[in-house]
Amino acid sequence: MIHYTHPNRILIALDCIIFGYDGEQLKLLLIKRNMEPEQGRWSLMGGFLHEKEDLEAAAQRILYDLTGLTNTYLEQLQTFGAVARDPVERTISVVYYSLVNIQDQDINAIRAHNASWVNLEEKPNLIFDHDTMVEQALRRLRYKAALHAIGFELLPEKFTIPQLQKLYEAIYTRQLDRRNFSRKILSTDLLIGTGEKDTTSVTKKGQLYRLNTTKYQEYLTDYVSFFPELTLS
Repeated sequence: MIHYTHPNRILIALDCIIFGYDGEQLKLLLIKRNMEPEQGRWSLMGGFLHEKEDLEAAAQRILYDLTGLTNTYLEQLQTFGAVARDPVERTISVVYYSLVNIQDQDINAIRAHNASWVNLEEKPNLIFDHDTMVEQALRRLRYKAALHAIGFELLPEKFTIPQLQKLYEAIYTRQLDRRNFSRKILSTDLLIGTGEKDTTSVTKKGQLYRLNTTKYQEYLTDYVSFFPELTLS
């Protein structure tokens, strides 16, 4: 059997940046670290790659362990490999980010990991280089949400256009013109009217829509821009 000659031990870790939305604010799922170094400080959810495990399978495993969810939006972000990024041992981290509908989460799984949803604007300082990871993930989310409509992953199955606009305002931290947003969204053919009204609103007049999943896949895979003007902000 052929082996590569390499005497050094280098660990491969995976860190998952999990974004959620509660109808008001964009949130980040964090855990309190239960081991040294930095025990008791806030951290991203992560783990080490198993010997016979693909990278994405490992990221899916970590995401499932923490939220109980599968088949959520998951994308590899970047590899962080600074020599001294982990004070214990040379560790390379492959970072993924995920978009999670908070309503679908497994609350018991989150509690079991001592995890909490934290408003992104109130994020505490994280261990190691995790703050930089989150900054990079937020930039990627804003870029992708403008071009590929991935923001829908954060919404419930049925939603109103004002609820969708509020989500995008939370992602980009700025207000959007109501009429322009509504006109632009309806022109994409991404929404299918359900014929139902939002009974939870004060006026109870909001039309509920659901996502046109076929059209959504086109926006994910084709060279079609969803809301390109947002990338200029």
